Amino acid sequence: MALQFPATRRAPDRSAALAQYRRRAPGYDTELALFEPIRSEAIARLALHRGDTVLDVGCGTGLSFEPIHERVGRTGRIVGIEQCPEMLARAQARVDEHHWRNVDLVCAPAATARIPVQADAALFHFTHDVLRERAALANVLSHLKRGARVVASGLQWGPAWAWPTNGFVLLAAMYSVTSFDGLGRPWDMLARRLIDVDVRSLLFGGIYIASGVYSPDLH
Repeated sequence: MALQFPATRRAPDRSAALAQYRRRAPGYDTELALFEPIRSEAIARLALHRGDTVLDVGCGTGLSFEPIHERVGRTGRIVGIEQCPEMLARAQARVDEHHWRNVDLVCAPAATARIPVQADAALFHFTHDVLRERAALANVLSHLKRGARVVASGLQWGPAWAWPTNGFVLLAAMYSVTSFDGLGRPWDMLARRLIDVDVRSLLFGGIYIASGVYSPDLH
């Protein structure tokens, strides 16, 4: 059984998340260095092809852009969605540095973002609050083509007996999410809209990578 922890908020708080990531923006890339192998595996699971269009939901400073761009090439397209202007400014600097002409940035919450494409794939990398918000999932998924590959990754509670793992998850979550709601199975709301769902646990159960194929017929 997954550990349960009382949430101080039953639902994600966008204002609190915005303040949280504004504080984290200057050192965000360094903080995430430990988790880069998770990012690499999550992107590999997207099974991207040249010319694909990808939604990077909660793209932060754009750390996923380069490995995605390597796969989709110049004929592909990346749309990064991020509500924090300070994070998105760093993403824009990354785009400018690499002279990418096929990366669009949308500064808005995932629930209200105006997404200009129908995409072949979507990545939710360490975006727990987004995955627990129905409006955010509905908006993003409505901009996916039938059969689009979807991958989510992030923190999760390990088994109840795994105290060291759950201590790590607790500390990391207090710093990076605004609600503990659903941390036992963070992907479950997303998975209801996918087929061929596969979930892998890593780092002694404290990290998950969930993947599947989008089906607009599921609700």
